[in-house]
Amino acid sequence: MKFFVNFLSAFRIATSFAIIATMFSGRYLTTFILFVLAALSDFFDGYLARKYDVCTKLGGVMDHIGDKLLVVNTFILLCIWIRTPYVIVPIIFMIARELYISGLREFLGTQKIEMTVPKKRFSMGKIKTTLQMISICAFLLWFVLGSFVSVASGGKFLFYAIYALPSIGIFGLWFSLVASIWSAAEYTKDFIGKLKKIK
Repeated sequence: MKFFVNFLSAFRIATSFAIIATMFSGRYLTTFILFVLAALSDFFDGYLARKYDVCTKLGGVMDHIGDKLLVVNTFILLCIWIRTPYVIVPIIFMIARELYISGLREFLGTQKIEMTVPKKRFSMGKIKTTLQMISICAFLLWFVLGSFVSVASGGKFLFYAIYALPSIGIFGLWFSLVASIWSAAEYTKDFIGKLKKIK
């Protein structure tokens, strides 16, 4: 089971680069499927690791790297494909947030202190990740529908779907930005508390 859990994290890392090739080659359906599978693997590797008690430091690092690469790589692709401030601005702030939190973790690591992820079922970090995944899936599905079908021949449902999906994606980005800032504030509070213990 430990091997399978680590495999899921490795799959997510590989997928984060594979979607770059599929996006630039115009294979939006493949990109969408790969991203959905990678997003599901994010849930299952954590669930299985806890259920079967196979959590390891290597697995935790791979899981963390896979999560960040998948989201950040896809965010950058979205900025290339959708050149609007409504998409680019929240993405810039969320990538900056990830760098900020990584910096805090790195500093505490030099002091042999671990910055743990909140274990609450509905922590702001988990809400942020969920909203990011939903937003990205909405945009990718929008690309798929736009490239494979004609709005004129697709009926009212398809018409509304094509025009609703980017709105879902944009709202998802901004709500995930709020959750990101909230989560960053929680991490900062935890960091300050640990900082006081450093002599």
